[in-house]
Amino acid sequence: MTADAELPLPPARGPKARLVSLDCRVFTAVAEQHWPGADQVLPRLSRAANHGVLWFATAAGLAATRRPRARRAAVRGAASLALASATINTLGKRSVRRARPILDEVPLIRRLKRQPVTTSFPSGHAASAAAFATGVALESRGLGAAVAPLAGAVALSRVYTGVHFPSDVLAGAALGAGAAFAVRGLVPTRSQLPPPGRPRREAPALRDGRGLVVVVNEGAKSPERVRPLLAALPLAEAVYCEPADVAAELDKAASRAQALGVCGGDGTVNAAAAAALRHGVPLVVLPGGTLNHFAQDLGAEDPLEVAAAVEAGDAVAVDVGRFSAGRGDGYFLNTFSLGVYPELVRERERWSYRIGGWPAGVLAAAHVLRAHRKPLRAEFQGTERALWLLFAGNCVYNRWGLTPARRFDLADGLLDVRIVHGGRRPAARLLAAALTSPVERSPIQTAIRRRRLRVDGLEPGTMIAYDGEIMPVEGELLIEKLPEALTVYRPSLAL
Repeated sequence: MTADAELPLPPARGPKARLVSLDCRVFTAVAEQHWPGADQVLPRLSRAANHGVLWFATAAGLAATRRPRARRAAVRGAASLALASATINTLGKRSVRRARPILDEVPLIRRLKRQPVTTSFPSGHAASAAAFATGVALESRGLGAAVAPLAGAVALSRVYTGVHFPSDVLAGAALGAGAAFAVRGLVPTRSQLPPPGRPRREAPALRDGRGLVVVVNEGAKSPERVRPLLAALPLAEAVYCEPADVAAELDKAASRAQALGVCGGDGTVNAAAAAALRHGVPLVVLPGGTLNHFAQDLGAEDPLEVAAAVEAGDAVAVDVGRFSAGRGDGYFLNTFSLGVYPELVRERERWSYRIGGWPAGVLAAAHVLRAHRKPLRAEFQGTERALWLLFAGNCVYNRWGLTPARRFDLADGLLDVRIVHGGRRPAARLLAAALTSPVERSPIQTAIRRRRLRVDGLEPGTMIAYDGEIMPVEGELLIEKLPEALTVYRPSLAL
């Protein structure tokens, strides 16, 4: 070894050296602090956040409230955490191999029993905490404010216990917050969606729910969601009934109520809308089913917000779709369809009570798409065509990011009509139509927007589906819009 090699290396200079020096000084200052109770709390909190256990438990607690906004916040927070963890573990810690701090200055009582073996930069715990808290806050500011102190404490604990430098924590927090915003870019929050164009409509303000009669379908998935509404509106009347009695009870309730309320799935809400139209009363919708498309697009998901709308008289006018055929007629608030979809609905209903709604839907789709069948033949404006599916939405459905298609306006006066043409490989055609944006004409599908559509030449026994219900039709079929026909209470916060 030469004499030059034995000389001490000159001190590092420049911005990087000053940042490293500042990092070490802050680490030492934290190590010298003694906050009351922190020596017992922060190490335990740091261990609780291992592998995201603390955050998944928090997400489960939010979801257990059964409030739609809290559940969406829980899902968004968990998704943000998953993306942040994957990024940190695959790229972050492999790109910068920084050694962990030396623990000489950290009191023994604070040190973790099991020291991390991965590199120090960036902090995975801080990334997970920031990702979860930011994801929750993007969906609900109130819940985000409640979670933020816990996330900040976890981030602080990583420096306090001596396993990270402050810069590791700051970098991890920045990456975590970035992951939450990346998730929002793929799946937008409700606040990012275009504002609705629904006209306000005069409706009675029912103080304490006086004059409101709510019909509850006890066969729905979540009939207990009516309880917060009834607690907030003590003078409202509740009628509980089995699925077979829903239509009759709705009709009786609408005949004596100032406003008709309903708690159930889309099929139950459809029956309530028909009763409200017949008796000329406004509708109060509380989602109690599996999908609840109308309530979601309306923005009437939270029982307490719906109760506030009833007391304030906040209501909007919405369109209603109507169909009429030789053997009957009816209304639809969401969708109407011909072709393979009615068969899918029938198969889903067969299995939903055994295995649940979503698994039953997957099983039904696999069964229907694998079956050997011929496309439906129908006549449009004098021309016979083969088709696998005719879909008519009550108002225009839009896709935003990776979210399922939904309606931003329930009073646009239009039918969103999409036809998947007949041909070979129906499964591939239907999947392509579902995953791609609709175009006016293509070899796979046709998309048009009309106020009225006539379909002729339907064979006897042809099945239709509307808002999750099915029935047979034949001969001539007319689908049309009833613009702004229904008055529905809607929370003002969603307007």
